[in-house]
Amino acid sequence: MSYASLMVHVDLDYRNDARLKVAGDLAERFKARIIGIAAQAEVTPVYYADSYSSAFIAERDLADIKQRMQQAEERFRTALSGRVKDIEWRTAIERPAPFIAEQSRAADLIIAGKTASDDKLDLSDQFDPSDLLGRAGRPLLLVPHDVDALKAERILIAWKDASEARRAVFDALPLLQLSQKAIVVAIDEDNDPQLANRNVADVVAWLGHHGVNAAGRVERLHGHAAEQLDKVAAEEDADLLVAGAYGHSKLREWILGGVTHDLLKQTSRCHLLSH
Repeated sequence: MSYASLMVHVDLDYRNDARLKVAGDLAERFKARIIGIAAQAEVTPVYYADSYSSAFIAERDLADIKQRMQQAEERFRTALSGRVKDIEWRTAIERPAPFIAEQSRAADLIIAGKTASDDKLDLSDQFDPSDLLGRAGRPLLLVPHDVDALKAERILIAWKDASEARRAVFDALPLLQLSQKAIVVAIDEDNDPQLANRNVADVVAWLGHHGVNAAGRVERLHGHAAEQLDKVAAEEDADLLVAGAYGHSKLREWILGGVTHDLLKQTSRCHLLSH
């Protein structure tokens, strides 16, 4: 199993160096092609302006978006020049998450970064990872701005006996098979360590059948699960955390469960999330 096609989201206004470097590294590792993708919606018309002024503003803003898209493409191609032979660029004048989700049919893995949108509610022009997770049907690799590389030599798997976690482990299998060690960690929220250990043992055995050197670990819940997982990842020297993305409801946009929401905020390491 491998990743043959990677898709990397390129922000128009924020740093892309880390995610482009990781995308290039993964493309070399898996001999994969890379699709660069960028999108931004048109600015909402200024209703208090007269029709001539409103049209002028809209035309000016559209030209600005197109110019920034061209600049983003140049950064994308420059970053991957000499590293990846098969590259492609796709753009659209629309909201990023729906467009990326639609185009994800062409990729095995979507790579994105942490942007200022993580703290904003402006969904018209910035990328929202939580929005994409509920739409894409593909795993999402989140790369913090300050990450220099993704070695993925030691990978932490946040295990919960749910379909999202099973999906995440399967989606991460190409990376897990290249790792030196995978650590399957279950946070025992139900105070049933026997059941938790049995579930973890099954996952470790399954990974072993796929050639992955894996070990299990069960932790009693202390405080917030996401913070506990981050602490265990640091103890295990893991630079990648694999987890299922759990959705509790839909209200205009996808609203994710508490642990997933907290993981999206963490910037100490890369996260591979699946829903």
